[in-house]
Amino acid sequence: MKIRLGIPKGSLQDATIALFARAGFNIYASGRSYFPSIDDPEIECMLIRAQEMARYVEHGFLDAGLTGLDWVLESGLEVETVTDLVYAKQSRGKVRWVLAVPQDSRFEKAEDLRDCIIATELVNTTKNYFARKDVPVRVEFSWGATEVKPPILADAIVEVTETGSSLRANRLRIIETVCESQTQLIANRKAWQCAEKRKKIENIALMLRGAIDAQGRVGLMLNVRKGDLPEVLKVLPALNSPTISELSDRQWVAVNTILEESIVRDVLPKLKDANASGIVEYPLNKIVM
Repeated sequence: MKIRLGIPKGSLQDATIALFARAGFNIYASGRSYFPSIDDPEIECMLIRAQEMARYVEHGFLDAGLTGLDWVLESGLEVETVTDLVYAKQSRGKVRWVLAVPQDSRFEKAEDLRDCIIATELVNTTKNYFARKDVPVRVEFSWGATEVKPPILADAIVEVTETGSSLRANRLRIIETVCESQTQLIANRKAWQCAEKRKKIENIALMLRGAIDAQGRVGLMLNVRKGDLPEVLKVLPALNSPTISELSDRQWVAVNTILEESIVRDVLPKLKDANASGIVEYPLNKIVM
């Protein structure tokens, strides 16, 4: 039994391979090959553009694949959503498809674009967006470099963004959000009904979610006298209740917890002031809830 797994080629490729590495799967993509190797004999990988992933998964050429919710909705195809994986090219957040116009244009909202030309890769979603608002527009497919098209080749664009920096660099301003998107692990419905394949796909999803949940978090271990424990617990913003274990010296306990890495620099001095000792910070690869 092998799972044929689609890895998104393009902007998400490096972030996806890095995520799999944190999850314990090492993918080796080299040269111009569309068939990267992976250190799991039950998985065969293939690089596929995210825009096409849902089609090949639905048709059964792939058992599962990673792509954006935006492209699943755009395709209108029937696939099984296994799990959301909130990561992107530059960040750990969702991305947005936004309606943007030149900075000095008169347009302030979607309704102002009646009978205008909208350039985008996300054609069907954009058409549906304006149809819901009852605003007639002409939506044209953009093959790339969409940001440079207004105002000469289009009146406005619908483009994906994480930070908005590329839009600002091209003197565009966002007037509305068309939709939000995040990466998803999707599966072919026939493969999903196969118990053996489903279990393997679920295990992949478990490890990927664990790797994502561990990002930006660290583990913390410390020792404290029982009399000082209440003050220490007040300092700790735990993911769940801290694990507290008795030591050989019954007057002392060990505390183990997980917290956001960004607050460690503020928490450690407070723990020291609360009489904690033997404080150890350690990195996390995965958190499985």
